[in-house]
Amino acid sequence: MTQLRILRAADYPRMPWKNGAGSTLEIARDAGEGLEGFGWRLSIADVGESDGFSAFNGYQRIITVLEGAGMQLTVDGQLSRPLLALDAFAFSGDSRVECRLLDGPIRDFNLIYAPSRYSARLQWLQPVPQALQLFSSASVVLLFSALDGLRVQVEGEHVAELNRFDCLVLERDKPLLSELRLQAEVAGACALIELQPRR
Repeated sequence: MTQLRILRAADYPRMPWKNGAGSTLEIARDAGEGLEGFGWRLSIADVGESDGFSAFNGYQRIITVLEGAGMQLTVDGQLSRPLLALDAFAFSGDSRVECRLLDGPIRDFNLIYAPSRYSARLQWLQPVPQALQLFSSASVVLLFSALDGLRVQVEGEHVAELNRFDCLVLERDKPLLSELRLQAEVAGACALIELQPRR
């Protein structure tokens, strides 16, 4: 069985950070309530000042700056490279993480998942007017748009036009190779996230 959902940015619920220092727009998750219990979760956060990150023990995190000049993280005492727009960076949710903003507030995009329950891959893509074709056999495919007017086809059928920060969720009972085609008339990017449950 295949389930396809289109999630609109205007409908994302706002949730507090675990450390109480800010809030997050939750895009999607597999299960659970509150700030625990999920196997994977996608969210957007506004970071207004340099500060520490919440801990998510037992999880892996992949973070990407969407808007703003960027940030630099100190992860367990190790300084990261400067993280600029659309430069994904992975780290353990168990780590002690401090964030330093490079030049003012940013907005970031977060994938948090339990590696004991899921394998995950995230890549940023640049759709083109001629259509970018790709294939995925993951049980869960998430397509997050960072631009307006992203047209999405699945198996040759037009299924959605995603605007800025909208998300498509494709879930299957078992791995099945699917063709996706992405088209956009304006410059921009989208994130393709593939999640596979561990057996």
